[in-house]
Amino acid sequence: MTLLQGALLGFALWTLAILTLTVGVHRWSHILTGRARIHEFPADAPAGPDWYKRGTRAHLNCVENLPVFSAIVLTAPAAAQQTPLIDGLAIAFLGFRIAQSTTHIAFKETARTVSIRFSCFMLQVAIMIALVVLLWWR
Repeated sequence: MTLLQGALLGFALWTLAILTLTVGVHRWSHILTGRARIHEFPADAPAGPDWYKRGTRAHLNCVENLPVFSAIVLTAPAAAQQTPLIDGLAIAFLGFRIAQSTTHIAFKETARTVSIRFSCFMLQVAIMIALVVLLWWR
């Protein structure tokens, strides 16, 4: 497995971890202790503590971006590319993704935390664009 593929796998695992540790823990702990029924979690209006709502949004944000990163990573073998720069960008992407999600879940929304999240997101976008450029022109 290449580092680029490892970053993709890491992103997928991070997405599953957020789902399990936020949405899953909250919902299943309520269901299994009888505090809620399985059908009492409306998808269009998450109810619960703020960290749970932020966790739901962080998970959805990962789900939205995972296909884009996947498409980029999956084109790398076709472009016959494997360079330290590409590997480094992929690892940096994963780091910024983890930082964005962690900030989203762990901290209440303030101007500072939203700025940090947005900065992490924009760095991810810049990295994906850089990867596309590197893969396209090599």
